[in-house]
Amino acid sequence: MQILKTGVFYFLVVFGAGFMLGTGRVLFLVPLLGERRAELWEIPVMLVVIVMSARWIVVHRLDHPGSSLTLAIGFIAMGLVLMADLAVGVLLRGMSPAGVFFNRDPISGTAYYMSLLFFAVMPTITARLREASFHNDTMHQNSG
Repeated sequence: MQILKTGVFYFLVVFGAGFMLGTGRVLFLVPLLGERRAELWEIPVMLVVIVMSARWIVVHRLDHPGSSLTLAIGFIAMGLVLMADLAVGVLLRGMSPAGVFFNRDPISGTAYYMSLLFFAVMPTITARLREASFHNDTMHQNSG
């Protein structure tokens, strides 16, 4: 249950930030820059949100963040993003389910799906970096 709750929490934090940024993108950036450039502008900001969120989850929500645990959390969260994309596309935008996932700009769509994969694995990357840092600090203290 801890894994599911943490995955949902991770999804909600990142999705909430993406919802706010997406609203600003659609209202302000798309008319100025066009759809592709506006989406490409948003992705680096979302990557920062993903890194910060994953780090917070690993530090504050997990006692012993092993790879299987953190991968499960990341992929649960990514699955929820895909389900939310599907719901918004079908229910609010009147798209077909296939259209939701396959009718994307080839450049910004590819960047989006790459960022989703990054989102899924970031808790694991963060946990491994934290573990490596802890081991390096411990070794450095023991040698001094």
